[in-house]
Order: sequence, then C-alpha cells, then structure tokens
Amino acid sequence: MSRIALVTLVVDDYDEAIRFYTEAVGFRLVEDEDRPDGSRWVVVRPGGHQEGTGLLLARAKDDTQRSRVGDQTGGRVGFFLHTDEFAGDHARMSAAGVTFLEEPRHESYGSVAVFRDLYGNRWDLLQPAG
Repeated sequence: MSRIALVTLVVDDYDEAIRFYTEAVGFRLVEDEDRPDGSRWVVVRPGGHQEGTGLLLARAKDDTQRSRVGDQTGGRVGFFLHTDEFAGDHARMSAAGVTFLEEPRHESYGSVAVFRDLYGNRWDLLQPAG
C-alpha cells in the first residue's frame, strides 16, 4: 500500500510556523531535528492523528524559494483540513487568530470555510457530509 506521508510547505521561519500550526490550527509537532547544514527537519500533523499526511515545514533557502512562501498554489486553495467537529474547530481557530476568508457555508459535500495560514496559503476547513 502506498500513501503520501509528507507535503512540503515552504516557510519564512521554523518557530513562527510551528507556533501557528500547533497553537492556532491545532496540529502536533511530531519532529524537530537540527540538520548538519543548519536547517531543521520539522514535521507537524493534525491533532489526534498518529498517521496520515503531515506537513514538512521547510525554511526557504534562496530568493526563488522565498518568492513561493505564501503562494505555493498560485492563489488557489491548496490544502484541505478535514474535521469531525467543524463548528468547534472553526470557533477555536478564529479565537486563536486564524483568518477566515469567508463565513462557513454548507455545501452538498459538507461544511466548509476557507482560511489562510500565516503566510497567505489558502486552506479549506472541511467537515465532509455524511
């Protein structure tokens, strides 16, 4: 069986990204190791999940990478955070300072609201229908 284990998210600063994803979004820090080249291997995952796709927070190393911080998907929603408790997560994240770009809406596929991370990348907070 194959699965996507990690997705790289290019960030400006490791510690500010860790704070945002753990304190505001509710992810867990699962790895934070110094590398010999001065970089760090930093992985966060959604709250209670031991498995599933995680984010590798990678600090931009050059101008090309810095130009992609906050716009890794050309302004489209590029990341989808599923939840079992949409209203509670939306309220908690809003109180923690997460910027939602719209009011929650209820579609045939579920409850959804677009938010942006600290760099401007767009995410869906989504509770699938059913």
